[in-house]
Amino acid sequence: MADKANLRVAVLGAGTMGSGIAQVCALAGCKAILYDVKEEFVRGGMERIGNSLKQGVEKGKVKSEEMKIALDAIKPVTELKEVKADIIIEAIPEDLALKQKIFSELENINGAKALLLSNTSTIPITRIASVLKNPGNCAGLHFFNPAHIMKLVEIIAGESTSEDTIQQVRKFAEIIGKKAVLAKDSPGFIVNRVARHFYVESLKILEENIADIETIDQLIQSTGFKMGPFKLMDLIGVDVNFAVTQSMYNSFHQDSKFRPSRIQQQKVEAGHLGRKSGRGFYAY
Repeated sequence: MADKANLRVAVLGAGTMGSGIAQVCALAGCKAILYDVKEEFVRGGMERIGNSLKQGVEKGKVKSEEMKIALDAIKPVTELKEVKADIIIEAIPEDLALKQKIFSELENINGAKALLLSNTSTIPITRIASVLKNPGNCAGLHFFNPAHIMKLVEIIAGESTSEDTIQQVRKFAEIIGKKAVLAKDSPGFIVNRVARHFYVESLKILEENIADIETIDQLIQSTGFKMGPFKLMDLIGVDVNFAVTQSMYNSFHQDSKFRPSRIQQQKVEAGHLGRKSGRGFYAY
């Protein structure tokens, strides 16, 4: 693996997670590419990164010169042919066919040496890699929101992932200042499998009118959590959280303990997606 100053990292998806990952890579000294399908999406991602870095400067966590260097290190693109890198991280919607398609195209563009890493929350890496010519180069690298703050990442080895790929991903995690744990290729891996019930049970309590949203959040926060489940769903994105639950539910053959909530589905259908839309379980 190249040293960080020469390491080229491409991030697919300029949403909250993708822009956060690109910011982390740029701050660590890597050259970064931020890709999305529309100019407005990429522009929005760059604005998020700029605002986040400004907050870092105001809080004294990022120096002004570091902010400028990081922003200059990120190249926004909308053409897939421009995505040429040593490490490619996808942070696109939880759609298996879409992930397979974009990785197959990028494998042809980048050749046999590029690492293809998925930030998927729930989809097994083995399934994503099954269509690739070099499935050994594909692994999971799951970040947590907000990516520039949360230190933990999960590294997931698919059935065909090579040991060399895992070692390179471990080294990359160190370069960008993350604490990596290795997980087996199972739906939800470690954190999302455990955390799913934090959301699902809270939604069941709401559905059964045992307590309201504010009460549930306040009680959870009083036990030491920084955020209650509903505030956290709004931060993550109600639609993103719902999609993860759906994926887990289907991956575990409709196991009732992962059943999605009708209340959450209605929020998504109404466009109440959380902070990013101005309204979720709370108004912003």
